[in-house]
Amino acid sequence: MQEVAVGNYRAFIAASDALLVIRDEVSSIDKHLESLIGEIPKLTSGCTEFVESAEEILEKRKMNQTLLANHSTLLDLLEIPQLMDTCVRNGNFDEALDLETFVCKLSTMHPKLPVIQALAAEVRQTTQSLLSQLLQKLRSNIQLPECLRIIGYLRRIGVFSEYEMRLQFLRCRQAWLTGILEDLDQRNAYEYLKGMINFQRQHLFDVVNQYRAIFSDDTSGNEENHDGGLLFSWSMHQITSLLKTLKIMLPKITEGGSLSNILDQSMYCAMGLGWVGLDFRGLLPSLFEEAVLNLFAKNMSTAVENFQLVLDSHRWVPLPAVGFPANSVNDESLDDVTPPSYLMEHPPLAVFVNGVSAAMNDLRPCAPISLKHVLAQELIKGLQTVADSLLRYNTTRILRDNESGLFLSLCRAFIEITYPHCANCFGRCYPGGAALVMDAKSLYDGIGRLLTVSTSRGLPKPVGEENKDKPVGDENKGESEKSITENGDMPVVENGVTPVVEQTNETSAGEREQNVEKIDEKETKSATLQTEERPSDV
Repeated sequence: MQEVAVGNYRAFIAASDALLVIRDEVSSIDKHLESLIGEIPKLTSGCTEFVESAEEILEKRKMNQTLLANHSTLLDLLEIPQLMDTCVRNGNFDEALDLETFVCKLSTMHPKLPVIQALAAEVRQTTQSLLSQLLQKLRSNIQLPECLRIIGYLRRIGVFSEYEMRLQFLRCRQAWLTGILEDLDQRNAYEYLKGMINFQRQHLFDVVNQYRAIFSDDTSGNEENHDGGLLFSWSMHQITSLLKTLKIMLPKITEGGSLSNILDQSMYCAMGLGWVGLDFRGLLPSLFEEAVLNLFAKNMSTAVENFQLVLDSHRWVPLPAVGFPANSVNDESLDDVTPPSYLMEHPPLAVFVNGVSAAMNDLRPCAPISLKHVLAQELIKGLQTVADSLLRYNTTRILRDNESGLFLSLCRAFIEITYPHCANCFGRCYPGGAALVMDAKSLYDGIGRLLTVSTSRGLPKPVGEENKDKPVGDENKGESEKSITENGDMPVVENGVTPVVEQTNETSAGEREQNVEKIDEKETKSATLQTEERPSDV
C-alpha cells in the first residue's frame, strides 16, 4: 500500500487538488443556482408579458386585415350622413328615409359601437333638416298628390303622432294662407277684399278637401284616427277671420257698385264653401246692411253739408230762367227721376239734389230690403235738416225785398220739387219707398207757414204756373233745353238717376258794391216788413 501510495503520490495529490476545486465549484454552482432561482419569476413574468403583447399585436393584425378586406363597405357606411344630406337637398326623400331606416337598424344591432352611434347621431341631425323641409313644403302652394306624399314621409319619420300630424298639417296650411293674404295690398279696400274672398274661396276649399282625403276618420273607436274637432275648429277660425276682415274693410268702400260686387263675391264664396259644409251666407246680411246704412248716412250727411255751405255763401241774385214743361213738377212718374231743370235756378237745392242722387246711385246696386224703413228715416232726417236750415236762415238773416222773394221761391221749390223728387228717387230703390218719404210731409210745415205768411207780398208764382201761358212750341222747347247742359252735352245717367247740372252766376264786382251800399238803406224797411208779417202767422 505504502509502495503504491508512494508510487502514485502524484495521483493522490491531483485528486486532492481536484477535490478542493470541485468543492469550490460546487459552492459557486450553489450560489449561481440560488441566483437563478431568484431570477426565474422575472423570466416567467417577462414571458407572460411577451405572450400577451404578441397576442395583442396579433389581434391588431387580424383587425387590420379585416379592415383592409372591408374597406369599401366601411367607406360606404361613413359616407351615409353626407349622402343622406345630398338626397334631402335634391328632394330625393325616399332614398334619404331608406338610409335613415338602415342606420337605425345598425344602431339597434350594434349599440356599443362608437362609430355606429356617431353615425346614428349625424343621421338624426339630417333627419331634422328633412323634417323642416317637409313642413316648409306644406306651407307652399301644393296640390293633393304632393300633400299625400309629404304626409307619407312624415309618417315614415315617426316624429309626430296621428293627432299631432293633423295639427301640423292645419298649422302649415294656415301659415300659407296667411302669407297669401299678407301679400295683398290693403291700401285699396275694394281690391283687397276682392282678392281675399277669391283666395279664401279657392284655397280654403282645397285645404278642407285635402285634409279629408289624407286623414280619413274611422269608426273603429281608435282614438289615434279620430279628428277631435280639429278641422271644424280650424274652419270656424278661418270663417270668423274672414267675417272680421269684412267688418273692418267694408266701411272703407265708398261706392255702392263696389259694395254690391263684394256682396256678390262673398255670396259666391259662401256657396262654393257650402260644398264642404262651410256655408256662411246667413252671416253676411248684417255686415253689409251696416255698411250700406253707414254709406247712405255718410252720403246724406255730405249732401246736407254741401247744401249748408252753398246756402251760406249764396248771393241772392236772379239767375237765367230755365224752361221746362208745366207737368214736369206735379205729374212726375216713378219711371222718370230726372231732376227738374228748374232747380238750376236755385244752386243750394241743386247741390243737395246732386248729393241725394249720388246717395241713391250708391244705394241702388245694393239695397237690403230690411233697411227700407231705416234708410227712409235717414232720407227724411236729411230733408228735415235742410228744412230746419232754411227756417234758421230766414230767422238769422236780414234779406231785402228782392232777396226775400228769391229765398221764398227757393223754399217753394224745396216743397214742390226737391221733396217729391227725393221721394221718387227712393221709390226707385225700394218699391213703395216713395210713400214712406211722402208720409213725412209734416217736416216742412214750418216752411209752408212761412210761404203762407208771405203770400201778401206778391212773391213769385208757384212752380209750374209760370209756363201755363206759354204756347205748346215753347213747352217743347223747354223740354229739349231741360235735357241739355251748358256744354251742349246730354246729362250723364248713372244707375237710372241723373244728377242735377249746377249752374251758378255770381254778380259782377260792380253789382256787389251796389248791393253793399243799399243794404244799410233798406235794412230798416226789411225789418219792418218782417215784423208786420210775422203776427199774421199766429
